[in-house]
Amino acid sequence: MAMKLYYTPTSPFVRKVMVVAHETGQAGRLETTFLRPTPTKADPGLSKDNPLSKIPALVTDDLGVLYDSPVICEYLDSLHEGPKLFPASGPARWRALRVQALADGVLDASVLVFYERTLRPEAMRWPAWIDGQMEKAKQGLDALELEASTFGADIDIGQVCAGAAMGWLEFRDVLGDLRATRPALTTWYERFRTRASMKATEPHI
Repeated sequence: MAMKLYYTPTSPFVRKVMVVAHETGQAGRLETTFLRPTPTKADPGLSKDNPLSKIPALVTDDLGVLYDSPVICEYLDSLHEGPKLFPASGPARWRALRVQALADGVLDASVLVFYERTLRPEAMRWPAWIDGQMEKAKQGLDALELEASTFGADIDIGQVCAGAAMGWLEFRDVLGDLRATRPALTTWYERFRTRASMKATEPHI
């Protein structure tokens, strides 16, 4: 049965959901509703389904609306019978959730930098805020460099999130060169980005 996904192709959080949908064979079940919301004004249509007026949001028949991306991804992973992206228990589960949180945190800080530079009037921008968020994002990437050396051939939600983060950061060029001091993360990402799910979900304007 089809589900409606509030969607924009430039969002790394939407991309995570779409990668999971492709990896679990459910991309054909998602009917995408295009939106390009901004942090300065709630979208009335989206707000009816998600009071936070954020994407992604998934409209289901059995549970109503689910948000945000970690919840949607785990829900989609529960609907198929193949190998799970969310390990059920034990150390593997906690490692995957840790990397998911780390990659999402890198994105959270980097999106704030992007909005500060592109949406806030230049006279009102706060350089110390930008520097502080960039420092957090870069520290997060350095931690992902250490995590990448443990990534195996079987992917999990942590790797999906790391791939979406790397893809968006290079698409928007928020932090400059991501690769020079992160060889393990770079080598892993170059391999991971060739997956069919990543190719099908590349961000574009």
